[in-house]
Amino acid sequence: MQTAETRAAVRLALVPVAPTIVVVVGLVAAAVILFVGLAQLGRTSDAAAALEARTLAATIAARLGRTPEHARGTVLEDAHEHTQAGLFLVDAAGRIRVARTSFGFEERELGVLRVRGEGIHSRPGAARHAFAWSSLSAPLEHLSLMVLVHAPSPATGTLAMTKGVLALTLSMLGLAAVVAVVFMRATRDDVTFVEQRIRAMARERPDGAGVGERATAVPLRSFDQVGVLTAALNALVGRFAEAERGYRQNLEAAARIDRERSEFLAGLSHELRTPLNAILGFSHLLETEADGPLGDDARESLGEIRKSGEHLKSLVDDILDLSAAETGQLRLTRAIVDVTSLADEVVREARATVGSRPIALVMDGEARSLAWADVRRLRQVLTNLVFNALKATAEGTVRLSVRRERERGMIAVDVADTGRGIPADVLEAIFEPYRQAGEHATRTGGVGLGLAIARRLVLLHDGELAATSTVGRGSVFTMRVPDERARAKVPQDSLLEWSEAARGTEPARGVMPSLEPDRDSVSAPPDSVSPRKHGVS
Repeated sequence: MQTAETRAAVRLALVPVAPTIVVVVGLVAAAVILFVGLAQLGRTSDAAAALEARTLAATIAARLGRTPEHARGTVLEDAHEHTQAGLFLVDAAGRIRVARTSFGFEERELGVLRVRGEGIHSRPGAARHAFAWSSLSAPLEHLSLMVLVHAPSPATGTLAMTKGVLALTLSMLGLAAVVAVVFMRATRDDVTFVEQRIRAMARERPDGAGVGERATAVPLRSFDQVGVLTAALNALVGRFAEAERGYRQNLEAAARIDRERSEFLAGLSHELRTPLNAILGFSHLLETEADGPLGDDARESLGEIRKSGEHLKSLVDDILDLSAAETGQLRLTRAIVDVTSLADEVVREARATVGSRPIALVMDGEARSLAWADVRRLRQVLTNLVFNALKATAEGTVRLSVRRERERGMIAVDVADTGRGIPADVLEAIFEPYRQAGEHATRTGGVGLGLAIARRLVLLHDGELAATSTVGRGSVFTMRVPDERARAKVPQDSLLEWSEAARGTEPARGVMPSLEPDRDSVSAPPDSVSPRKHGVS
């Protein structure tokens, strides 16, 4: 979902660049035009005032040169009334002989202007004036006439020019705004269209079709940046659809191969188990000496045959368990299990295999640590961990500890040994199928399936199996499975249905009476899972 800030950012990003540039350039151009125009208008106005002053000075001076002295004041008065100009008749010493003006000027200030000859005169806080001097002709060459003409500021026409430039600017801005709105709406519509098509591609469909199967090219609606983006998106969608088709084909091929492998393993198990059972059966029959006594060499040979047959049968069972776990055919039949009691049974069985080796196999833990688990699979995991610890330990101690983690709702079992340890770089790899720690010379049987199967079984219980190790000091494998409180998550109607089906059956050793539903069992191949005494690799 887009937030208000995101939508505002999108709208801001879609403001067209070209109209914005037009607005900026228009404002700058209008300001420059107005500035230059006003400056030129002021210069033209000053030039016109100066020309007027020079013309009046020359005209009035020529007339005064032909006018008697007593009539000069009258001539200046008439000229002032008609032109509204300031007139000063000044002698060579700079004294004002006659003045007809509304402007106040002192003789000292007139002297300064006489030196300049003509130009524009302005005083702070007073109006601006254009002035010009003209000397009278002989015999009055000792007299000079100065004319002052008002120089308007601002110049005449300033307001009209300002209004014209402002009207032109507003027209340009209005045109740019219209173009911007039209362009932005078109761009936003194109982006919205592309967004809707992408959302339609990403929306889940009831038929389960993938994105690549329902993706179609987005039509190009423009040839701007949005059009370029749409073309790139179409290319990406095409490649994605091709990759998805290849992925689905590979997935179907892998599923087909997996089914064929499961069928092959199921058939192989049947074909291998039949002669193996016959070998083990006849070996057991011969060991009973029902057909006559056996010599020591024959008895030893039969023992090797039986041992090799049981080992081969264990390997077949491991492969079938791993295949069932990977294909989802391995299921659990859970009940309330006393993990402490079950661990004690595993330890007692393992002590019989220690023999004369200098290994102390001990067990401690809380009494009645109840878990919600499949007792057969839990025994398989514990047996694997204990026997692996015995195999890794030449001498020392193997300790199995059971504890209850009430905060996490877990039953934890630690299997610690003082063996050779596992390097840190392969510690996690030992849980992968067909992987074992150490060099081939130091391995003691197995094909590396035991821990892989053990972890999968623990994960099926919604638990965890991890390991820590120090080379030369030993390893600790920790298994955690849910405690008996996990049973409360099972629907009551399932429990009642199971109780009717299980009535009259005996619970296994280490298992508390429970109304365990059969919902976790599966229709696996008949020979795909079978209980084994140890299941070690």
